[in-house]
Amino acid sequence: MNLDARELAATFDLEKLTPEFYANPYPTYRALRESEPIKRLPNGSYFLTRYDDLVAAYKNTKAFSSDKKKEFSPKYGDSLLYEHHTTSLVFNDPPAHTRVRRLIMGALSPRAIAGMEPDLVRLVDRLLGAIAAKGKVDLIDDFAAAIPIEVIGNLLDVPQSERDPLRDWSLAILGALEPVIGPDAFARGNKAVEDFLAYLEGLVARRRAKPGNPDRDVLTRLIQGEDNGERLTEKELLHNCIFLLNAGHETTTNLIGNGLVALLNHAGEKRRLIENPDLIKTAIEEMLRFESSNQLGNRMTVEPFELGGVAMPAGTPVTLCIGAANRDPAQFADPERFDIGRTPNRHLAFGTGAHQCAGMALARLEGAIAISRFLARFPDYALDGEPVRGGRVRFRGFLSVPCTVSQGAGELSPAS
Repeated sequence: MNLDARELAATFDLEKLTPEFYANPYPTYRALRESEPIKRLPNGSYFLTRYDDLVAAYKNTKAFSSDKKKEFSPKYGDSLLYEHHTTSLVFNDPPAHTRVRRLIMGALSPRAIAGMEPDLVRLVDRLLGAIAAKGKVDLIDDFAAAIPIEVIGNLLDVPQSERDPLRDWSLAILGALEPVIGPDAFARGNKAVEDFLAYLEGLVARRRAKPGNPDRDVLTRLIQGEDNGERLTEKELLHNCIFLLNAGHETTTNLIGNGLVALLNHAGEKRRLIENPDLIKTAIEEMLRFESSNQLGNRMTVEPFELGGVAMPAGTPVTLCIGAANRDPAQFADPERFDIGRTPNRHLAFGTGAHQCAGMALARLEGAIAISRFLARFPDYALDGEPVRGGRVRFRGFLSVPCTVSQGAGELSPAS
């Protein structure tokens, strides 16, 4: 390891990140993995970058808690952001996590997801038609972000005319999860939770009065609960509807945007996928690994634990760096190479263990349909300006990717 890499690792502080890190965190992740894989940060927390260490933390729910009350209390105080992030599925331990996850998973069964495919194909083709008419496109606004908002809107059966604020609410709430936030981001996040809750209270009241089909309408299913009488409280119901939108929106937007940009940056792999469209499933897995939508996870030790020779007392905050683990050479051969046919590919983009992403099958379906049909219609898409990153470390994606598209030979027979 050269001196620059050692310096990167030695000076790394999650609360004082540089513009260079936001642009490309991977050299820093590599330096940490090689030099200080269990890095003690100035605030006393630990930052993990090795694949095996993340798996150990994910799978040991007895020692590593997902409950965020202790961690978020000083950050958010007595605020709606605190209420939201300590009530949602992802930031809870059993039994609350088990109960809420079971209800959500029941609505995201393989049969239910398969039933969404025809509508998803129609949505993607409609967006592609609008893009073709323009010739110039922003891959995020005009395509990647438009897909999950519609999918989650359909899942909760939000009327089309009421979907406009959903994306901005989601970005504001998730933006407040960054390691350090200023007063403006805090105020925006709280206002978004307030507005979202007010909207959902009305939507839930309407749905209680006129239930939908629980096989297709997740909100009706969450309201009605399980056959054994298990129900969510009103607070759990509202905050987990917000969680569903946020989890389904940001990560899938980033998967599609990051994937299409990665193909532009790796012309050989782009051509390979166009010529071998049946590689789309392994291509999606590689996009998830290579540029993970969600780069960081968090846990808190609830009992003394030793990891890699480092003793952590109870109450130690731990950051799990998914972006670093997904490029660990101990798990992935030639990890810096983008290979759409990579197999095996046991990436951690969706986590693993009890908290593995409940919507991962749906995200994979959205990504596969969106990217395969986009490539078939516009195989010669090209950048039309500099992509703009989201400026965040926890969620890695683009705010804007200006492109030009020209009609390809595949336009008349897009991949299905």
